[in-house]
Amino acid sequence: MNNYFSVHDIDVLTSWVEEAIDLKKNPLSHKELGKDKTIGLLFFNPSLRTRLSTQKAALNLGMNVMVMNFGGEGWSLEYGDGTIMDQGNSEHIKEAAQVVSQYCDIVAIRAFAKLENKEEDYEEKVLKSFMKYASVPIINMESATGHPLQALTDAITITEYKPIHKPKIVLSWAPHPKALPQAVANSFAEMAQKMDAEFVITHPMGFELASQITNEVSIEYDQAKAFENADFVYVKNWSSYKDYGSSSQDESWRITKDKMDLTNNAKFMHCLPVRRNVVVDDAVIDSENSVVIEQANNRTYAAQLVMKKILEKS
Repeated sequence: MNNYFSVHDIDVLTSWVEEAIDLKKNPLSHKELGKDKTIGLLFFNPSLRTRLSTQKAALNLGMNVMVMNFGGEGWSLEYGDGTIMDQGNSEHIKEAAQVVSQYCDIVAIRAFAKLENKEEDYEEKVLKSFMKYASVPIINMESATGHPLQALTDAITITEYKPIHKPKIVLSWAPHPKALPQAVANSFAEMAQKMDAEFVITHPMGFELASQITNEVSIEYDQAKAFENADFVYVKNWSSYKDYGSSSQDESWRITKDKMDLTNNAKFMHCLPVRRNVVVDDAVIDSENSVVIEQANNRTYAAQLVMKKILEKS
Protein backbone atom coordinates (compact mmCIF):
# COMPACT_ATOMS: atom_id res chain seq x y z
CA MET A 1 0.00 0.00 0.00
CA ASN A 2 1.52 3.31 -1.12
CA ASN A 3 -1.19 5.72 0.02
CA TYR A 4 -4.25 5.55 2.27
CA PHE A 5 -6.66 7.88 0.53
CA SER A 6 -10.03 6.12 0.88
CA VAL A 7 -11.61 2.98 2.31
CA HIS A 8 -11.17 1.47 -1.15
CA ASP A 9 -7.47 1.15 -0.30
CA ILE A 10 -8.51 -1.59 2.16
CA ASP A 11 -8.31 -4.93 0.38
CA VAL A 12 -10.00 -7.21 2.96
CA LEU A 13 -11.76 -5.23 5.68
CA THR A 14 -12.20 -8.15 8.08
CA SER A 15 -8.46 -8.90 8.12
CA TRP A 16 -7.61 -5.24 8.65
CA VAL A 17 -10.01 -5.01 11.57
CA GLU A 18 -8.65 -8.19 13.15
CA GLU A 19 -5.09 -6.88 12.82
CA ALA A 20 -6.07 -3.54 14.38
CA ILE A 21 -7.68 -5.30 17.34
CA ASP A 22 -4.47 -7.32 17.81
CA LEU A 23 -2.47 -4.07 17.76
CA LYS A 24 -4.76 -2.67 20.42
CA LYS A 25 -3.87 -5.57 22.72
CA ASN A 26 -0.15 -4.84 22.41
CA PRO A 27 0.37 -1.35 20.92
CA LEU A 28 4.16 -1.36 21.31
CA SER A 29 4.76 -4.76 19.69
CA HIS A 30 6.10 -3.17 16.48
CA LYS A 31 8.03 -0.28 18.02
CA GLU A 32 11.16 -1.10 16.02
CA LEU A 33 9.30 -0.85 12.71
CA GLY A 34 9.30 2.94 12.69
CA LYS A 35 12.72 3.49 14.21
CA ASP A 36 14.54 6.42 12.52
CA LYS A 37 11.43 7.10 10.40
CA THR A 38 9.53 10.39 10.44
CA ILE A 39 5.90 11.21 9.77
CA GLY A 40 4.78 14.74 8.99
CA LEU A 41 1.25 15.71 9.98
CA LEU A 42 -0.04 18.67 7.95
CA PHE A 43 -3.24 20.31 9.18
CA PHE A 44 -5.09 22.74 6.97
CA ASN A 45 -8.04 22.54 9.41
CA PRO A 46 -8.58 22.03 13.16
CA SER A 47 -8.32 18.68 14.90
CA LEU A 48 -8.35 17.04 18.30
CA ARG A 49 -8.80 13.24 18.00
CA THR A 50 -7.19 12.97 14.57
CA ARG A 51 -4.11 14.89 15.56
CA LEU A 52 -3.52 13.24 18.93
CA SER A 53 -4.45 9.69 17.90
CA THR A 54 -2.31 9.79 14.75
CA GLN A 55 0.62 11.18 16.70
CA LYS A 56 0.18 8.53 19.40
CA ALA A 57 -0.03 5.81 16.74
CA ALA A 58 3.25 6.96 15.21
CA LEU A 59 4.95 7.01 18.61
CA ASN A 60 3.67 3.47 19.27
CA LEU A 61 5.54 2.43 16.12
CA GLY A 62 8.72 4.20 17.21
CA MET A 63 8.44 7.02 14.65
CA ASN A 64 9.46 10.64 14.97
CA VAL A 65 6.58 13.07 14.49
CA MET A 66 6.52 16.57 13.02
CA VAL A 67 3.29 18.57 13.14
CA MET A 68 2.49 21.69 11.13
CA ASN A 69 -0.70 23.72 11.13
CA PHE A 70 -0.33 24.51 7.47
CA GLY A 71 -3.23 26.91 7.25
CA GLY A 72 -1.70 29.34 9.74
CA GLU A 73 2.01 28.55 9.71
CA GLY A 74 2.83 27.62 6.11
CA TRP A 75 2.85 29.61 2.91
CA SER A 76 -0.47 29.70 1.05
CA LEU A 77 -0.31 27.13 -1.74
CA GLU A 78 -1.10 27.37 -5.45
CA TYR A 79 -2.42 24.22 -7.12
CA GLY A 80 -3.11 25.28 -10.69
CA ASP A 81 -0.84 24.42 -13.62
CA GLY A 82 0.59 27.34 -15.57
CA THR A 83 -0.69 29.87 -13.06
CA ILE A 84 0.89 33.33 -13.01
CA MET A 85 1.43 33.64 -9.28
CA ASP A 86 1.04 37.40 -8.93
CA GLN A 87 -1.81 37.21 -6.40
CA GLY A 88 -2.08 35.83 -2.86
CA ASN A 89 -0.54 32.34 -3.05
CA SER A 90 3.17 32.25 -2.30
CA GLU A 91 4.27 28.69 -3.04
CA HIS A 92 3.29 26.06 -5.58
CA ILE A 93 2.31 22.55 -4.57
CA LYS A 94 4.95 21.15 -6.96
CA GLU A 95 7.78 22.48 -4.80
CA ALA A 96 6.00 22.17 -1.45
CA ALA A 97 5.15 18.47 -1.82
CA GLN A 98 8.65 17.58 -3.02
CA VAL A 99 10.32 19.55 -0.22
CA VAL A 100 8.12 18.02 2.50
CA SER A 101 8.92 14.58 1.06
CA GLN A 102 12.63 15.19 1.75
CA TYR A 103 11.90 15.64 5.45
CA CYS A 104 9.41 12.83 5.98
CA ASP A 105 8.95 9.13 5.25
CA ILE A 106 5.15 9.46 5.41
CA VAL A 107 2.97 12.56 5.14
CA ALA A 108 -0.55 12.72 6.61
CA ILE A 109 -2.86 15.54 5.58
CA ARG A 110 -6.13 17.03 6.82
CA ALA A 111 -7.95 19.44 4.48
CA PHE A 112 -11.71 20.01 4.68
CA ALA A 113 -14.25 20.86 2.02
CA LYS A 114 -15.01 24.54 1.55
CA LEU A 115 -18.64 23.73 0.65
CA GLU A 116 -18.65 26.47 -1.98
CA ASN A 117 -18.13 24.50 -5.17
CA LYS A 118 -19.09 20.82 -5.34
CA GLU A 119 -16.94 20.03 -8.37
CA GLU A 120 -13.85 21.58 -6.78
CA ASP A 121 -14.37 19.80 -3.45
CA TYR A 122 -14.95 16.44 -5.11
CA GLU A 123 -11.79 16.88 -7.19
CA GLU A 124 -9.86 16.56 -3.89
CA LYS A 125 -7.33 19.14 -5.03
CA VAL A 126 -5.20 19.22 -1.88
CA LEU A 127 -4.83 15.49 -1.19
CA LYS A 128 -4.51 14.47 -4.83
CA SER A 129 -1.95 17.18 -5.55
CA PHE A 130 0.23 15.97 -2.68
CA MET A 131 -0.19 12.39 -3.92
CA LYS A 132 0.86 13.51 -7.40
CA TYR A 133 3.99 15.46 -6.47
CA ALA A 134 5.17 13.88 -3.20
CA SER A 135 7.69 11.05 -3.32
CA VAL A 136 6.48 9.44 -0.06
CA PRO A 137 3.17 7.79 0.94
CA ILE A 138 0.23 10.04 1.80
CA ILE A 139 -2.38 9.33 4.49
CA ASN A 140 -5.79 11.01 4.42
CA MET A 141 -6.62 12.44 7.85
CA GLU A 142 -9.92 13.80 6.44
CA SER A 143 -10.24 15.35 3.03
CA ALA A 144 -12.99 17.30 1.32
CA THR A 145 -15.05 14.17 0.67
CA GLY A 146 -13.74 11.35 2.86
CA HIS A 147 -12.46 10.39 6.30
CA PRO A 148 -11.12 6.85 5.84
CA LEU A 149 -9.26 6.73 9.18
CA GLN A 150 -12.55 7.40 10.96
CA ALA A 151 -14.33 4.79 8.85
CA LEU A 152 -11.74 2.14 9.71
CA THR A 153 -12.11 3.14 13.36
CA ASP A 154 -15.85 2.66 13.09
CA ALA A 155 -15.44 -0.80 11.58
CA ILE A 156 -13.17 -1.75 14.49
CA THR A 157 -15.69 -0.45 17.02
CA ILE A 158 -18.67 -2.19 15.42
CA THR A 159 -16.72 -5.46 15.30
CA GLU A 160 -15.88 -5.20 19.01
CA TYR A 161 -19.53 -4.66 19.97
CA LYS A 162 -21.36 -6.62 17.28
CA PRO A 163 -24.07 -9.11 18.31
CA ILE A 164 -24.06 -12.79 17.36
CA HIS A 165 -26.63 -12.19 14.63
CA LYS A 166 -26.05 -10.21 11.45
CA PRO A 167 -26.20 -6.62 12.73
CA LYS A 168 -28.38 -3.82 11.47
CA ILE A 169 -26.41 -0.58 11.13
CA VAL A 170 -28.18 2.75 10.69
CA LEU A 171 -26.47 5.95 9.58
CA SER A 172 -28.71 8.81 10.66
CA TRP A 173 -28.55 12.47 9.72
CA ALA A 174 -29.03 14.92 12.59
CA PRO A 175 -29.41 18.70 12.79
CA HIS A 176 -26.50 21.09 13.24
CA PRO A 177 -26.14 24.87 13.57
CA LYS A 178 -23.90 25.09 10.50
CA ALA A 179 -23.32 23.24 7.25
CA LEU A 180 -20.86 20.35 7.55
CA PRO A 181 -19.02 18.36 4.85
CA GLN A 182 -20.12 14.91 3.71
CA ALA A 183 -16.68 13.38 4.40
CA VAL A 184 -17.46 11.29 7.50
CA ALA A 185 -20.83 10.11 6.19
CA ASN A 186 -19.32 9.24 2.80
CA SER A 187 -16.56 7.08 4.21
CA PHE A 188 -18.84 5.43 6.76
CA ALA A 189 -21.30 4.53 4.01
CA GLU A 190 -18.52 3.09 1.85
CA MET A 191 -17.13 1.12 4.78
CA ALA A 192 -20.51 -0.23 5.90
CA GLN A 193 -21.06 -1.67 2.45
CA LYS A 194 -17.93 -3.76 2.95
CA MET A 195 -19.30 -5.30 6.16
CA ASP A 196 -21.57 -8.31 6.59
CA ALA A 197 -24.48 -6.25 7.88
CA GLU A 198 -27.86 -4.79 7.00
CA PHE A 199 -27.15 -1.14 6.31
CA VAL A 200 -29.71 1.67 6.17
CA ILE A 201 -29.24 5.43 5.76
CA THR A 202 -31.91 7.77 7.09
CA HIS A 203 -32.15 11.50 6.47
CA PRO A 204 -34.64 14.19 5.45
CA MET A 205 -35.56 14.61 1.80
CA GLY A 206 -32.88 16.62 0.02
CA PHE A 207 -29.95 15.32 2.06
CA GLU A 208 -29.09 12.30 -0.08
CA LEU A 209 -25.37 11.59 -0.33
CA ALA A 210 -23.75 11.22 -3.74
CA SER A 211 -25.17 8.24 -5.63
CA GLN A 212 -21.65 6.96 -6.37
CA ILE A 213 -21.19 6.69 -2.59
CA THR A 214 -24.47 5.05 -1.58
CA ASN A 215 -24.91 2.80 -4.63
CA GLU A 216 -27.79 0.41 -3.80
CA VAL A 217 -27.95 1.16 -0.07
CA SER A 218 -31.46 1.35 1.40
CA ILE A 219 -32.54 4.95 2.05
CA GLU A 220 -35.31 5.53 4.60
CA TYR A 221 -36.85 8.99 5.06
CA ASP A 222 -38.78 7.90 8.17
CA GLN A 223 -36.18 8.00 10.95
CA ALA A 224 -38.32 6.04 13.42
CA LYS A 225 -38.87 3.26 10.91
CA ALA A 226 -35.15 3.12 10.15
CA PHE A 227 -34.32 2.75 13.85
CA GLU A 228 -36.51 -0.33 14.30
CA ASN A 229 -34.38 -3.34 15.35
CA ALA A 230 -31.13 -1.43 14.78
CA ASP A 231 -28.03 -2.73 16.57
CA PHE A 232 -25.91 0.34 15.85
CA VAL A 233 -27.01 3.93 15.31
CA TYR A 234 -24.26 6.08 13.81
CA VAL A 235 -25.17 9.75 13.86
CA LYS A 236 -23.68 12.57 11.81
CA ASN A 237 -24.79 15.80 10.25
CA TRP A 238 -23.93 16.52 6.65
CA SER A 239 -24.95 19.32 4.32
CA SER A 240 -26.87 18.73 1.12
CA TYR A 241 -25.07 17.24 -1.86
CA LYS A 242 -27.79 18.19 -4.34
CA ASP A 243 -28.22 21.77 -3.06
CA TYR A 244 -24.53 21.80 -2.27
CA GLY A 245 -23.53 23.20 1.10
CA SER A 246 -27.05 23.98 2.32
CA SER A 247 -28.03 22.77 5.78
CA SER A 248 -30.98 22.40 8.11
CA GLN A 249 -31.66 22.66 11.84
CA ASP A 250 -34.73 20.41 11.79
CA GLU A 251 -34.97 19.53 15.49
CA SER A 252 -37.29 16.61 14.78
CA TRP A 253 -34.21 14.64 13.66
CA ARG A 254 -32.34 15.06 16.96
CA ILE A 255 -31.46 11.72 18.58
CA THR A 256 -33.53 11.14 21.69
CA LYS A 257 -33.98 8.33 24.18
CA ASP A 258 -37.45 7.62 22.79
CA LYS A 259 -35.96 7.04 19.35
CA MET A 260 -33.21 4.80 20.71
CA ASP A 261 -35.90 2.79 22.52
CA LEU A 262 -37.14 1.73 19.07
CA THR A 263 -33.87 -0.09 18.41
CA ASN A 264 -32.55 -3.47 19.43
CA ASN A 265 -30.77 -1.92 22.43
CA ALA A 266 -28.48 -0.26 19.88
CA LYS A 267 -25.06 1.16 20.50
CA PHE A 268 -24.88 4.91 19.88
CA MET A 269 -21.93 6.06 17.76
CA HIS A 270 -20.61 9.48 16.76
CA CYS A 271 -17.19 10.54 15.49
CA LEU A 272 -17.06 13.60 17.82
CA PRO A 273 -17.06 16.51 18.42
CA VAL A 274 -20.80 16.53 18.96
CA ARG A 275 -23.26 19.32 19.80
CA ARG A 276 -25.09 18.03 22.87
CA ASN A 277 -28.86 18.56 22.91
CA VAL A 278 -28.72 19.68 19.29
CA VAL A 279 -27.49 16.53 17.56
CA VAL A 280 -28.15 14.15 20.45
CA ASP A 281 -29.70 14.40 23.90
CA ASP A 282 -27.58 14.01 27.03
CA ALA A 283 -29.67 10.99 27.98
CA VAL A 284 -28.42 9.16 24.88
CA ILE A 285 -24.75 10.13 24.72
CA ASP A 286 -24.33 9.61 28.47
CA SER A 287 -26.10 6.24 28.46
CA GLU A 288 -24.38 2.88 28.88
CA ASN A 289 -25.07 2.16 25.22
CA SER A 290 -23.01 5.10 24.06
CA VAL A 291 -19.63 3.91 22.76
CA VAL A 292 -18.28 7.26 21.57
CA ILE A 293 -15.34 7.29 23.99
CA GLU A 294 -14.12 3.83 23.04
CA GLN A 295 -14.77 4.74 19.41
CA ALA A 296 -12.40 7.71 19.85
CA ASN A 297 -9.85 5.42 21.52
CA ASN A 298 -9.87 3.19 18.44
CA ARG A 299 -8.70 6.10 16.31
CA THR A 300 -5.16 5.32 17.48
CA TYR A 301 -5.25 1.71 16.30
CA ALA A 302 -6.80 2.52 12.95
CA ALA A 303 -4.04 5.03 12.25
CA GLN A 304 -1.39 2.70 13.64
CA LEU A 305 -2.50 -0.13 11.36
CA VAL A 306 -2.36 2.10 8.28
CA MET A 307 1.15 3.32 9.16
CA LYS A 308 2.28 -0.22 9.92
CA LYS A 309 1.18 -1.46 6.52
CA ILE A 310 2.94 1.44 4.79
CA LEU A 311 6.16 0.94 6.77
CA GLU A 312 6.18 -2.79 6.04
CA LYS A 313 6.22 -2.04 2.32
CA SER A 314 8.79 0.76 2.46
